[in-house]
Amino acid sequence: MKYKISYSNPYTHYIDIECSIENISLPQIELQLPSWRPGRYELGNFAKNIQQFKVINAKGEALSYKKTSKDSWSINTKGESVITVIYNYYAAELNAGSTWLDDKQLYINPINCLLYCEQKLEDPCHIEINVPFDYKLAGALKVVSTAINKEIKTIKAMAHDYHTLVDTPFICSNALQHNMFVLDGVEFNIWFQGECKPDWAKLIGDFFIFINEQFLLFKSFPTERYHFLIQVLPFQFYHGVEHAYSTVIAIGPAYNLMRKDLYDELLGVSSHELFHTWNVKNIRPKEMLPYKYNTENYATTGYIYEGLTTYYGDLMLYRSGIFSDADYFKTLTQQFQKHLDNHGRFNYSVAQSSFDTWLDGYVPGVPNRKVSIYTEGCLLAFMADAQIRAQTNNNASLDNVLLALYNDFGKNNIGYTANDYQTIIEHVTGQNWNNFFNNYIEGTLPYNDLLISSLAYFGLELSIVTSKRPYESFLGFKVSEQNNETIVQNIHPGSLAEAAGLAIKDKIIGVNGFEVRNNLNEWCNYFWKETFVINVITDGKTREINLKPSKIMYYKTYLVIKSNDATAEQADNYNKWIGRKY
Repeated sequence: MKYKISYSNPYTHYIDIECSIENISLPQIELQLPSWRPGRYELGNFAKNIQQFKVINAKGEALSYKKTSKDSWSINTKGESVITVIYNYYAAELNAGSTWLDDKQLYINPINCLLYCEQKLEDPCHIEINVPFDYKLAGALKVVSTAINKEIKTIKAMAHDYHTLVDTPFICSNALQHNMFVLDGVEFNIWFQGECKPDWAKLIGDFFIFINEQFLLFKSFPTERYHFLIQVLPFQFYHGVEHAYSTVIAIGPAYNLMRKDLYDELLGVSSHELFHTWNVKNIRPKEMLPYKYNTENYATTGYIYEGLTTYYGDLMLYRSGIFSDADYFKTLTQQFQKHLDNHGRFNYSVAQSSFDTWLDGYVPGVPNRKVSIYTEGCLLAFMADAQIRAQTNNNASLDNVLLALYNDFGKNNIGYTANDYQTIIEHVTGQNWNNFFNNYIEGTLPYNDLLISSLAYFGLELSIVTSKRPYESFLGFKVSEQNNETIVQNIHPGSLAEAAGLAIKDKIIGVNGFEVRNNLNEWCNYFWKETFVINVITDGKTREINLKPSKIMYYKTYLVIKSNDATAEQADNYNKWIGRKY
């Protein structure tokens, strides 16, 4: 398969694509555009971005075709051995998994926009990219040649097969900022696209440290070179997508990139996505080996491929010393808070929620229905790590389990199952783990007690305090405040707010006759000892909700902290977990 990519007017956001299929021997062939992209386990329906579509033979004569599904086409070849599909793709969304075109860059995630023929998935792929003469290319594409003709640079590249091609995003721009370093013979490239002022000494120092920590865990790296492709946006944003030889990260706002909070976010997502190089790009669930691009790839093991990665992404920063106690406890606290605030944990298991990412995995969905494979998977990994260490007297940990998955499955291109994961843990510990898997992974049994005891194993504890927003603690609802609108997001089951008839998506417009404009908390504090008359808009109609604060605490605020009276044994457990003194 051969691809040619060009464009004429970047302001329209339309990319022109030609896809040529050679050595055809069938009277009819099926062409497919991927329905989803690995790393985002939901249908993407990329074909909606195609505006024009036609098929020609080597002489330029039109061939007939028929669309057979939302993203597949049947081509009548009429005995032709070579056909070319000419189409365009609307590239007007900029995130870590999208395709984008403007006057500053051409950014392609091939999985979004390049057609394939099922019979030729394993054949070599060639790609020609035509961009302005002063553009550079960032990414893991294997460039074969580069030529400049007048104002156009033609970059020719190739990939071993379609799987490799669509797992290799790239950015073409004349504004790319680049630096690199080598660690244990592996070349690491860091690219920035967008307005930013990177502190290269700090970036390379920190990236070197956390990457080395991941090397220490897995002992080897799957590739010879790797690329961090970082899209810096002028507004608040946070998103990352893993690939076999690279990651794309979209983050903003640009002016905060090197400041503490956003820089920590950059480190966190970079560590997370790099960890995916082992965990999901190589250690892959059986249901996704190989990927099936035209349909859902259902799997119940999201708590492994996303959960373990979430746990280890931050843990690697903590072990390496880049994250302080406060930095790491902040991220761990966030996972505890999300878990304990979400009453969907009583209704849907993490295994079920993993299966259903294809249904509604990346939106809130109906209230209290499901859980997050990232949050629940992270906490399950944390508990498993603590339990393995406790059962083996700290002679083994979840590290050993991951290393076994990589050596036995990842390196041998074998897909794992949930049973394989459990079997490895049982082999490492010599214990039966049926209760853990049946109750907490496949089931919905609360695991608060196990979370607390796992923290205690490392000399940590969960502190519970009253929310700084009293309407969360003593009325039982949470809101979002954006653009001077206060919208109810969550309501605690059994709370005063629920009993009084407050509903999710209600817009709060007043408290005791005073207008609410992003200041609900201030008015609630002002009238705290009185009965509240909350004015809301529900489905276009105004209502009054009467609420009087109770002494019952509904939503609580949690903090992971070190214990003041940790024992020597707990301190030793912590030392073996993190690698430094308690």
